Formats: sequence, C-alpha cells, structure tokens
Amino acid sequence: MVIEDFKEREEKNLVVIRATIQVERDSQKGILIGGKGRMLKEIGRLAREEIEALLGVRVFLELWVKVEKDWREDPRALHRLGFQ
Repeated sequence: MVIEDFKEREEKNLVVIRATIQVERDSQKGILIGGKGRMLKEIGRLAREEIEALLGVRVFLELWVKVEKDWREDPRALHRLGFQ
C-alpha cells in the first residue's frame, strides 16, 4: 500500500488519508474490490478503525486499487514501495 496523501484537519479533529493498494493482475484487483465494491469497503472500514484507534481522531480513508504488472520483480518498484 502506498500513502498518496495525509492531511490533518485540526478544526474538525479529522485526518484524511488517500492510499493506493498495488496488485500485479487485473484478476487480483477484481478480488480485492469484490462484488459491488464490498470487499474494498470492508478492508477500508477495518483499516480506518485501526488507524482511528492509533491516532485517537476520526479518519476519512480513501482507498484505490492499482494494477502494476510484475511490480514484485521490478527493483525500482520495490524501492518506491518501501521494500529494500
């Protein structure tokens, strides 16, 4: 997962996070999103609840799924995603 944007809105006691989940194949994207987006919604809900517990503020979490072919075999992609 890549955090694209992280903003604190102090006046509303809110953190807004935009993140992208990387997958290698279209089929993986479909599985992750699920029928009518249900799986991605559930993943987002669980992640948001954990983040709220850690930060102690409300969180708006926007998740996207992106296909990047063979990213696990690309040293530049691994480095960009935080893997050594």
